[in-house]
Parts: sequence; structure tokens; C-alpha cells
Amino acid sequence: MKNIMEIDGQKAVISFDPDIGMFRGEFPGLSGGADFYAADVEGLLTEGRMSLLIYLKACEERGTAPFKHYSGRFNVRISPDLHADIVSAAEASGMSLNQWVEKALSQCAHD
Repeated sequence: MKNIMEIDGQKAVISFDPDIGMFRGEFPGLSGGADFYAADVEGLLTEGRMSLLIYLKACEERGTAPFKHYSGRFNVRISPDLHADIVSAAEASGMSLNQWVEKALSQCAHD
């Protein structure tokens, strides 16, 4: 089960905070913080919308970019054995290593 909720077109990661007995949501793609809390799904949607709206208005007032910029590049450290295995899998699939990894990551992220 993925703990991701879409609110007004933005993905929010949802977790449960046992210390306060509430669900916590946060928008990972923002350049700042806009977390929110609620006891149920309906409350998460309501509080998430409000938190996102307040955050976007504050960014507009300050003249700051509300969203993180992603370059599309990142480094991953893996074992040499796994590296060799994925190179073989990529070649067997007729793909470059980057294409194979992108496909695998896309499948995992969208399951």
C-alpha cells in the first residue's frame, strides 16, 4: 500500500503519527514546507487543500518558486554484483542501462 494522496494536482505523502493519533501529510515536491494533520481521509483532503493554498499564496507574496526543480539526474550506489546483474538485464532487453533503470523505477513508482 502506498501512502500517497493527490490533492489539487500535487502528491502528498501520508503517514500516521502515533504520538498524537493523527495522520500527517506533506507535499514532497515543494521548495518549502506545507504539512498538514487530520484524523481521517476527508480531513486530510480539506487540511491539505488549505495548507497548499496558504503555501502557494505565501510563495507568490515573497516572489519565490513554490516547487523544487529536478534535474533528472541522481547518483545511486549499489553493490558491484547488482550493477553487473542490471547491466546484463538491460542488454538482454535491448536497452541501455539508463533506459532499463528508468523503466524499472517508473514501474515501482507507479505501482
